[in-house]
Amino acid sequence: RNHLGHYLHSSLSAPNSQSKTSTKNLLNQTNLRGLQMGTEDNTFPQGAEEPHRRHHAVEAPEPQPFLKSLQYSVKETLFPDDPFRQFKNQTTSRQVVLGLKYFLPILEWAPLYNFKLFKSDLIAGITIASLAIPQGISYAKLANLPPILGLYSSFVPPLVYAVLGSSKDLAVGTVAVGSLLTGAMLSKEVDAEKDPKLYLHLAFTATFFAGVLEASLGIFRLGFIVDFLSHATIVGFMGGAATVVSLQQLKGIFGLKHFTEATDVISVMRSVFSQTHQWRWESGVLGCCFLFFLLSTRYFSTKKPKFFWVAAMAPLTSVILGSLLVYFTHAERHGVQVIGDLKKGLNPLSVSDLVFTSPYMSTALKTGLITGIIALAEGIAVGRSFAMFKNYNIDGNKEMIAFGMMNIVGSFTSCYLTTGPFSRSAVNFNAGCKTAVSNIVMAIAVMFTLLFLTPFFYYTPLVVLSSIIMVAMLGLIDYQAAIHLWKVDKFDFLVCMSAYFGVVFGSVEIGLVVAVVISIARLLLFVSRPRTAVKGNIPNTMIYRNTDQYPYSRIVPGLLILEIDAPIYFANAGYLRERITRWVDEEEDRIKASGGNSLQYVILDMSAVGNIDTSGISMMEEIKKIMDRRELKLVLANPKGEVVKKLTRSKFIGENLGKEWMFLTVGEAVEACSFMLHTSKTEPASKEEPWNNV
Repeated sequence: RNHLGHYLHSSLSAPNSQSKTSTKNLLNQTNLRGLQMGTEDNTFPQGAEEPHRRHHAVEAPEPQPFLKSLQYSVKETLFPDDPFRQFKNQTTSRQVVLGLKYFLPILEWAPLYNFKLFKSDLIAGITIASLAIPQGISYAKLANLPPILGLYSSFVPPLVYAVLGSSKDLAVGTVAVGSLLTGAMLSKEVDAEKDPKLYLHLAFTATFFAGVLEASLGIFRLGFIVDFLSHATIVGFMGGAATVVSLQQLKGIFGLKHFTEATDVISVMRSVFSQTHQWRWESGVLGCCFLFFLLSTRYFSTKKPKFFWVAAMAPLTSVILGSLLVYFTHAERHGVQVIGDLKKGLNPLSVSDLVFTSPYMSTALKTGLITGIIALAEGIAVGRSFAMFKNYNIDGNKEMIAFGMMNIVGSFTSCYLTTGPFSRSAVNFNAGCKTAVSNIVMAIAVMFTLLFLTPFFYYTPLVVLSSIIMVAMLGLIDYQAAIHLWKVDKFDFLVCMSAYFGVVFGSVEIGLVVAVVISIARLLLFVSRPRTAVKGNIPNTMIYRNTDQYPYSRIVPGLLILEIDAPIYFANAGYLRERITRWVDEEEDRIKASGGNSLQYVILDMSAVGNIDTSGISMMEEIKKIMDRRELKLVLANPKGEVVKKLTRSKFIGENLGKEWMFLTVGEAVEACSFMLHTSKTEPASKEEPWNNV
């Protein structure tokens, strides 16, 4: 203190302003350190009131070796659920058992399985089989594939999923959107009618690539890629695809033989109304009758949930009734188209049918990647929804591996793309399933159908299949979700509608691309334009909040408190520099207009800034220079460990800011700055003569 006194005395007698400015800075730092750390005798400068409490210094985390930091980053990125936790402190034999249970979930629940659970799964399996058989045949036609493939795809994949899947409620099978995508994308390269063999082989190859993609995402823990398909994107995409699929079924309803391959609504409607002279009234009447029947049963089951099985059995009942009606009336001779012969027997092997040669391999690869992502997103979303109802968790990465393996094995056994459709899973859930055994029961029922019952589907009218698809698609048009998006988030509603209209007026691929691009653009907008706000004090508290959210909060005289709500990266560094400068300009203009105390301190609340890169550090250095030119003091509140570490390594704290200008909370920063203003006693007469404050 004696040395400081001699220095101050000599500085005060010095005539030049530079020494006066440095003396004032030293006074500020001395007072601030006394406030943060306390003095030896716990006293403060004369004329100043003692603060309410001492402030704690902000510490940088201990430096970690590079390899350890890299290991931590990889673990947090790829293993957020820490799947290796269960293997710790276990014997080798126990670790082997746990490893098998991890990769084969059936080993986890099978030893505890009992007859009571089997009774529930048996009822659920038979119920979903009654839905899977007509849906499988219908969706195969939607993909321009032989109807028998729909039954094949409801036999082998469910068995694979029962062994590898972690969901108790998911019912595996083909889906309308996946079938539509497969048919639309493959038909651009190969005509299913002119070259059905090549088209079939490409469908198997696309399924193989879809399975490889899904399994790879699960094995390498890259499931977060699927998260780029937001909820709004999926709602709009599914709704658009359902609209297109429903309109395409007018071909079957009116008994048309020639129809457009395009999927946009304009082409579909043009194809329907340009052939009015070929409409078959017999087929139309039959289609309307079955539509009324299916919609009535669905409405009844919705109003009476206990009778869910009525809607579940309606598609198979329609197939049986339609087949009997055609058989006894010979309606196939009067323009009512029928399925015809279905090959009897189990799935033939198709490993040798996969196409890995140009020019068709690229088409199969593209189809597989797009359909695989869509199927994965739908299946995981459905599985998580029903798991939430029953209060258990499913492992997303396990599900990806399960979906991938069932599609890879399916491509080897004459199956095309499968996942967990919502309609079938909802029936499985409502039927009271307990485990994945319901999928095994369904597969056995389909196997029995393949071995003995396929000849009975000869007279099944295509108009019934079209009616089944149309009713199923109505459940995918979730208008209530769209209304909810409009109420909650207009931008999400824009993403949803972009996906919907992209599919309806463009194509399935266009709708998907548009929705994903808009979603990514929004993500980039969030990153590049983070929110900043002025914070004020809630009266009679030490709490500081956004003044827009809490209008009754008070601005602290002489201080400007700004919050930054995002990490500081190269993408937003420039914006933050301009925005912080603008906040300062606006505050000074407000002070001039109101005649209040001049601005002295700018406090940046770094609570939400989890990280910072070199561009962000450069931005902080520029902000510090701007504040210095305006003779304002920059203060940081609650900087995170990673931010402090990088700012320390860059020497920003040591050489530019000063460690004493960092605080653990906004409240401590305000208290310290207010203390400094109090010790100055008077406001500066002018910014050009800062020494007048001393």
